[in-house]
Amino acid sequence: MRKSLFSIIVAGMLAVTAAIPLAIAQSDPPVQLSATAPDRYTVVKGDTLWGIASRFLKDPYRWPDVWEPNKDRVKNPHWIFPGDVLVLDRSGKSPRIRLATIKVEPRVRTDELGLAIPSIPSGVIEPFLSRPLVVDEGGLANAPKIVATQEGRVYLARGDLAYVTGNVDDQVMNWSVYRPGQALIDPDSKENLGYEAIFLGSAKLERRTSPITMRVTDSKLEIGTGDRIVPTNRAELVDYLPHAPAKDIKGKVISIYNGTAVSEAGSTQIITVSRGARDGLERGNVLALWSYGAVVADRSNIMDRAAAKQTVRLPDERNGLVFIFRVFDKVSYGLVMTATVPVRIGDVAQKP
Repeated sequence: MRKSLFSIIVAGMLAVTAAIPLAIAQSDPPVQLSATAPDRYTVVKGDTLWGIASRFLKDPYRWPDVWEPNKDRVKNPHWIFPGDVLVLDRSGKSPRIRLATIKVEPRVRTDELGLAIPSIPSGVIEPFLSRPLVVDEGGLANAPKIVATQEGRVYLARGDLAYVTGNVDDQVMNWSVYRPGQALIDPDSKENLGYEAIFLGSAKLERRTSPITMRVTDSKLEIGTGDRIVPTNRAELVDYLPHAPAKDIKGKVISIYNGTAVSEAGSTQIITVSRGARDGLERGNVLALWSYGAVVADRSNIMDRAAAKQTVRLPDERNGLVFIFRVFDKVSYGLVMTATVPVRIGDVAQKP
């Protein structure tokens, strides 16, 4: 039976009406100011964007929701510099933060000098912008390798010579030394996400001999024969804003990086998350960390032996926030910004 025009219109109206609560439910909650948010703040050397956002906001990753970009910042309107005065405007429905003054001419020179404050502590993450790295299985197999050491030493330290064979570009002076590390496995799907290459130290081309002679310039861990070298890449500029992912993302902490095997991390430590670019994760994303509730004994009636053997699973608890600063296809590196309890391998990292 052919539908009337009226029935079609009514059905359309009902569909739109039914969709309204869902849209409301999916919208972001109002931005909440910190209890001690200042009306004005002068940026100083050593500040980070995350630290400044924490002064004003309860959730620092909501900074893009309140910041009024400076249109005179040609290269990056989000850059903030020491000496800038930030003003909190509480007059509207939602708080806004803006620059009190804009000094156009000095900005040109400042931009060139790269003195804009970083998003997160650059000294902590700088080594991880060019190292370590995630490789496919056998990803280091074709990289040049150390075949011999000075005077047959088992391990090399700073100042020692290493002899390298393989496809060495003798125009490259600075090299990083790696060793294939553990497989990164997704705890849920069991997919192999890659292998984490362990950064051991740095070396510099000493002489263009056969094999190539290199001198170790820095050693974080023991370096020996069989270890691989790759050209040292220049660190990327950290100028991205902290923000929540555009889509729902839920992964897990699959490794904690500090050069040794550990299972817990705290604030300002690096973790690896089992989600990457293919999942929609990008640099600057902030994820909430959740710890699974522990299973504990029911001690409500210690006199009842049967009851004493029963267990209770405690609720999952939000533990902190992680700032994603380097993204590969399947995994990402993040800096733990806050943690109320130690972050453990297996904890959940998801859109806040």
